[in-house]
Order: sequence, then C-alpha cells, then structure tokens
Amino acid sequence: MTFKKRYIAIAITSSMLSAEANAAGFQVSEQSATGLGRAFAGEAAIADNPGVLARNPASMTKFDKMAISAQGSLVLPNIDVTGHDAPNGEQTAEDVAPLAFVPSTYFVQPLNERLSWGMSLFSNYGVTTDYPEDFYDGTSAGKTSLITINLNPSVAYKLNDQWSIGVGVSAVYAQAELYRHYGKNALPFYPTIKPSDKTINMEGETWGFGWNIGTLFEIDENNRFGLAYRSQVDLDFDGDFTDYSGQVLGSNHRGSTIDAKLAAPLPATAEFSGFHQLNNQFALHYSIFWTQWSKFTELKATSNECNFGGQLPGVCLLKEEKYDDAFRWAIGSTYNLNPQVTLRAGFAYDKQGGKATLSIPDTDRFWYSAGASYKYNDQLSFDLGVSYVYGKDGTFTEAGDSFTATSDAFIGAAQVNYIF
Repeated sequence: MTFKKRYIAIAITSSMLSAEANAAGFQVSEQSATGLGRAFAGEAAIADNPGVLARNPASMTKFDKMAISAQGSLVLPNIDVTGHDAPNGEQTAEDVAPLAFVPSTYFVQPLNERLSWGMSLFSNYGVTTDYPEDFYDGTSAGKTSLITINLNPSVAYKLNDQWSIGVGVSAVYAQAELYRHYGKNALPFYPTIKPSDKTINMEGETWGFGWNIGTLFEIDENNRFGLAYRSQVDLDFDGDFTDYSGQVLGSNHRGSTIDAKLAAPLPATAEFSGFHQLNNQFALHYSIFWTQWSKFTELKATSNECNFGGQLPGVCLLKEEKYDDAFRWAIGSTYNLNPQVTLRAGFAYDKQGGKATLSIPDTDRFWYSAGASYKYNDQLSFDLGVSYVYGKDGTFTEAGDSFTATSDAFIGAAQVNYIF
C-alpha cells in the first residue's frame, strides 16, 4: 500500500476525543469527594451536601439553609498500550493518559420552605491521551484532548411532603486539540520525513447548551429515591486545521492552516438512585446510571478546502465509532462513627461504552472506593475520598494492526462544605 493510500485509510480515523482509565468512553465522574468515597452510589437521592447538584437538581429541597461546597479530584491513570505489529517487533506506549486535576464548586440557597435555587460548576466529559512521538502507529495515536466545563444553574420545588422536582440548564464550554504523526509511514522517506513529524493538527473551542431535570420521592425521612436526566449537548467546534503533509489540502498547501468545523455530541445520561437509613449509624444506597453512547456514531471535521486527493471532498478528518448505550451499577454504604466522623465505602461496575481504539481504549471498569467526612462544627465539614479503578485488559485491531491495552487508576479527592 502506498503512503498516500495508507494515510487516507488511517489518518482520517483520528478522533478529537479520548479516554482515561477512570470512566467509560470519555466520561468524567469525579464531581465530589463525598460521592467518590461511595463509588457514586446513591448520588441522585442522598443530598448530604451541595455536590449532589451535579446529579439531581430536585435534591436542593433537602437543604434548609444556604450552603456551598468546593472540591478537587486528582486522577492518576496508568494506561499502557502495546502494539504487536511494529516494524521492529512489539512497541509499548506507557502512561498514555496524563495526571489530571478535576475541580468543581456548588451553591444552594433555599428561598422558602418549598422553593430553592442553586448553581454548579463541574465537568462530566473530557480527558486526554498523549502517545510518544515515535509510536509507530502515529497516524492513529498522537495527542487528543477534550476539556469541558459545565455551568449549570437550577431550581427546585417541593410539591408536597414526598415529591420534589428540579430543572436546570447547562452552558458547556469546550476546548479540543488533536495532532497526529507519520509513525511508520515515514520509514520509506526517512530521513526527509521522520516518524515524529506531524501530519495534521486541529484545535478549537465552542459553547454548547443543554438541560437537566430530576425528581426526589421521600417515603419517609429514612428512605427516598431519586431519578434524574441530563440531555445531550451538541458541540460544534470552529477550529484551526493544519495539514503538515499536504495529503488533505494538496501538496501546494503543505503546512497551511484553514478554518474547519467539527461536530461532537456529549451523550445524554439518566440515573436512578435509592437511599435507606437502616438505623442511627448505618445507611445503604445504590445507583443505576445510563449513558446514551449510541448517539456517538462519528466525528467529522469539514471544510470546503479539504479534499484528500479528490477521494473525500470537504472532509478534513473522519472517525467512525461503534458505541452502544451502557450502564454503570453502584452500591455503597455510610456509617456514622460518631457525631463528628462519617465513614463510607462503595463498589461500582462501569460497562464499556464502545469498541476500543487507540484514541479511545475503552473497557469494562471496576471501582473500589472508600471515604470519610469530619464535621468541624455545625457549619463547616470536610470530606476525603479515594478510589482504585481496575480496567479489564483488552485486545483490539485498528487499521489492520493489533494492540493490547492495560489500565487502572488511583483517584483521590478532598472537599470542603459550609452551611451559612
């Protein structure tokens, strides 16, 4: 296969999104230290601090005073990808997902006994992978990065002693960056072209908008259920596309940068949760979390100036995805050791969302979590949470080459809560 044909067959399968070891697809779960300590089991129903706003706006009716929370999660992923068809045998790319810091803040204010409003700032999608520049399959690997920030005001109303409803709107700011290398395609042209030389680069930013809704049903003070839905957010990037090879824009425009557009969906989610305070010390909680991954079918960057030698007019890059709707199951417990200290633990099974690729090495994941809270006084409290996330080893093929991915991650989070 000539370089040009192989480049067209492989380079256009580049993806603007990527995955780490801690959640299915390119999802981010780290929205609170409290939730992390219980593997995010019961998040739509517990309502123990304002951090629950990331899951269910109806939970605001459980607060009788103004409250704020701020947290930061540190994600230490370990993803290694081994290619089995490298020119000199196997090649392993180690730690392709870098360390990440995920902050969030929340605010809740009751207006009266029935009506509350709140504001949250968090992320629920967005991660990064970065392969070595000399990785042999550089046209499918390279660097991919997506960062999103969700500004989410919401209101909640208590219909009666049992039912509450809440709604919110999301304004999502997103930044994306992608670049690819020649990899082994450079070998016939070495040293004029080196494996580490870039082939394409694209970066851009955009705003997307969505909505969320939730309900809370309280059987009594010790037993309640939550149900919440968050809509899909469509991101339409206006970005800069650079063709270093001349294969997309033509040899006369090698190294040129043009304006290009790329559409990417952030899939809809839904969650059902239960919370049961079994006695003064012990509580049990659980969640079923659904993600509509089937809406994530392709990523296509387009411009009238892109042409791939006449074979794909108007297409700068294209990535076809094979994703299905998936569930995350979680169960956890909370133990009140004394009036100041609360302990929690949880386990979750996070089902793989789509077929693994170099840009999204997805797999099934198992969460093992523990956490604690310390109540300094009636107003101020602190939370800590830790999780070990184990991902199943997976073997997959891409562009005719075979790869094996191994993954796990350690996550730690700290949070401060204040009631006015």
